[in-house]
Amino acid sequence: MNPYFVWEDHAPGEGWRPFTELHDPAVAVERVEVARRTLVTMFGLDPAVVPPRVVASVTFLGVASRLLAPPLVTPRYPAPEQLYWKPVPAGPWPMACTAPPAGGASVGAYRDRVVLGLVGPLLEVFRAAFRLSPKVLWGNVSSALAGAAGQLGDPAAWATLAELLTVAPLAGTADLHGRALRRRNCCLYYRIPGGGTCGDCVLRPAP
Repeated sequence: MNPYFVWEDHAPGEGWRPFTELHDPAVAVERVEVARRTLVTMFGLDPAVVPPRVVASVTFLGVASRLLAPPLVTPRYPAPEQLYWKPVPAGPWPMACTAPPAGGASVGAYRDRVVLGLVGPLLEVFRAAFRLSPKVLWGNVSSALAGAAGQLGDPAAWATLAELLTVAPLAGTADLHGRALRRRNCCLYYRIPGGGTCGDCVLRPAP
């Protein structure tokens, strides 16, 4: 299973940190700086041309993916206090969960408990700490959902995304054409030298 779709079972004393730590702007800033240093080192870039604000947007997209993808596979709608994470310099963040599976999948519960309950507070931290547009950040959420649905190839995941795009906070962030998402905004990755644009980016020529 792709690691983006897995929350591990939490075991105390294994290096897990409370997910709610990420609601502290200082922790978010520190994680973005780790990601920025990793990018600089991996690609031999001048730190001056790797803006923290851009790395913050990309980092948020990655963390949002880790929050959004697992409940699409197994309906689990944890409170923030029921999630844990481990810091890593690159790649998907390991996450663990103590919440039991829900009785059944529900788009309403997914929106309320996952999109708004888990991703929403973290989005506000990144928005305030890095002066990022909420349109960009919610667009990142739509992009993360489309990426998860594409990897799963599950009609139910695409149906969930289609319904979420009709209501706040994702309404107006992107358009879904069959199983192809086109954002109405950009994650800013193109501003990193060599970054280019993503497949769903508004800056790419329309099909």
